Amino acid sequence: MGKFMKSSIKKELIKVFWIFTFVSVIGCIVETIVCIVQEGHFEVRQGVIYGPFIPVYGAGAVLFYLLVPRITGATTENTKELSFVKIFIYTAILGGITEYLFSYMQECLFGTVSWEYSGLKFNVNGRTGLLHCIYWGLGGIIFIKWMYPLSTKLDSLTNMNKTAKIATTLFFVFMMFNIVISMLAGYRQYERMQNISADTSLDRFLDKYYPDSVMDIIFSNKQYTNQEGREREDKSPFKWLLEGI
Repeated sequence: MGKFMKSSIKKELIKVFWIFTFVSVIGCIVETIVCIVQEGHFEVRQGVIYGPFIPVYGAGAVLFYLLVPRITGATTENTKELSFVKIFIYTAILGGITEYLFSYMQECLFGTVSWEYSGLKFNVNGRTGLLHCIYWGLGGIIFIKWMYPLSTKLDSLTNMNKTAKIATTLFFVFMMFNIVISMLAGYRQYERMQNISADTSLDRFLDKYYPDSVMDIIFSNKQYTNQEGREREDKSPFKWLLEGI
């Protein structure tokens, strides 16, 4: 692999990382606003232990960034000419797939779900549905039409000075740690629900610093699935939009 190709891949990975991070923050802001409207109180809905990040939004945006231009022929210069309908259809499908897979993996790994749409019409196993695919499609239009052209601004990050490179590297390490510790703590809570004792030093560390009392506050929107006598609650996000239908 040539030096130029390695440099291009590195630059692209840096852009993907920042797109993931930025849209994960936007997702947290959106979910917090929804909570205020839906529940009538302020509550930060985050997807990892540390910081206002919801990875499912970031992952969806990364798929939009990587796949939609290849499917539609979009470039940072011609997005205004692209059909709204095509962008909507592609991003609605990609978003729905992302949402379904995240929900499925969360339930398999941690015995919980953070959204449950069984009470809504045209849902797919309660993990995604027509309404939320529409939301993904609308968000995809915003991303491709207006945010994707701005991705060229991230090119400046690929020509960073030493201080900026160090800062980016440190933040990347932090995000990787954040995701890994969130998954470990979530799985350990799942084990505690099954009365599995702490047999390793890692288990004891997680029990001490990430007990149920902490995890239930951080991930207050999660719902337990049917196990150990704990039934899944009907707290479907956006359910209030369809009440009475």
